[in-house]
Amino acid sequence: MARIDILLPVKNGKDYLAEAIDSVIAQTYTDWRLLVLDHGSTDGSVEMAQAYHARDPRIEVHSFPQAKGLSGLLNCGIDIADCEFIMRHDADDICLPDRMALTLAAFEAQPECIVVSGQADVIDAAGNKLDDLLLPVGTARIGAASLFRNPVSHPASALRFDPVQKMGVRYGIDILKVLPENQRIDVPSLAEDYFLFGQLAILGKVTNLPQKLLKYRWHGKNVSITSFTEQMEVSLAISRSLTRSFCTMHNLPWFDPAPFCNHGGILMDVGGKRNFDAEFENMARSVRKVFGASPEIERELRYRKAISTRNWASLLWRYNGFRSGDITETGEWHAVRGWLVRRYPGKRRISVAPELV
Repeated sequence: MARIDILLPVKNGKDYLAEAIDSVIAQTYTDWRLLVLDHGSTDGSVEMAQAYHARDPRIEVHSFPQAKGLSGLLNCGIDIADCEFIMRHDADDICLPDRMALTLAAFEAQPECIVVSGQADVIDAAGNKLDDLLLPVGTARIGAASLFRNPVSHPASALRFDPVQKMGVRYGIDILKVLPENQRIDVPSLAEDYFLFGQLAILGKVTNLPQKLLKYRWHGKNVSITSFTEQMEVSLAISRSLTRSFCTMHNLPWFDPAPFCNHGGILMDVGGKRNFDAEFENMARSVRKVFGASPEIERELRYRKAISTRNWASLLWRYNGFRSGDITETGEWHAVRGWLVRRYPGKRRISVAPELV
């Protein structure tokens, strides 16, 4: 039994698979087992992984061609895991050498946390750096942010296995079970990680390290490109489900998170309404009641306040005020800029109806 089991799902990912596996082998921490979870590859990915297994028995290849979506494939990996920690790694990303060591130190320092993730470099298909992936730090901040977006990098994440087993944690399902069955959702794909981490985040069980843990590859086959609109619709459904669970757990009046979301680096047109200041005050009151009025929560709320208008001049004024005192994170400026340029033909627009209480 290794201390860390790494779940690496792959389907026709031969182009980057060797680099992904090599980055695991190059870790400064060595007590690990890599579970390559094949989803019916036909491009030689399986054969490549099997060649690695022949050289290093810590690398295993398991085929689950009939698994239902990425959720099902990862759940198959959880079912065969036997470890203290589960770590995720994608077939096109690159672990930085001390990723495992930093993650383990974080788990030891924060025994209440079930999930640890961190920052990343964003690279292109050739490995050239494009940007920094900057995400919030702190369990309270992540819990609040999870109502409005996914504040956790799935490829950089790791989970403490014992509570995963005890709580029945799996991808795609409602693990909180505080809502009536007819209000619970299933998420088999597109945003299964957001649903899982969001539920644990509102319990205060998720943290991000300030350090970078990997290089996240951005290319034309990312699901955020190939299924953008569908992913945004699923993400909003998750935000609304998380908010319902959050409000039910704490006996709070329900609020619609849609006006304050920045999924995929966009703002949504919510029923054509232009000002959500009153709705913001109701939302902020609930967030502060649960997570406290700490500096990290106030930073989160300052951004949500800035985007609670859809008037372009007010939005730009508010955002500039926010930016003058806060470091912007991934997706924040893109959401504002996206709304400002949406008047031009060909720009992405997603309109949603307000959620009824």
